[in-house]
Amino acid sequence: MTHTQEKITYSNLPLAIYRELAAHLRQIEGVAIELIPQQSQQFDYAQSQINHLEMSYPLTLSSADKQRLEDILNYYAQVHTPYTKEVRECLPS
Repeated sequence: MTHTQEKITYSNLPLAIYRELAAHLRQIEGVAIELIPQQSQQFDYAQSQINHLEMSYPLTLSSADKQRLEDILNYYAQVHTPYTKEVRECLPS
């Protein structure tokens, strides 16, 4: 099945908030989330333990569910910090 994969990065978002965000996104059927750990070799207390999250969902995801995804991402951007997004379409292997 062809799906969309998005790399979502919120600068300096704490681990607990990334986990909360992931839990909210996973409530949408068909959405898979993976939290990618920080790769820095230098410890920085102000730096998040998570580098970014990877979200994937089928191309057949309804427009209403896509809007719910955007609403959730935008909520966290308003309350915590803006995010960046990279989107790519993945073909079945």
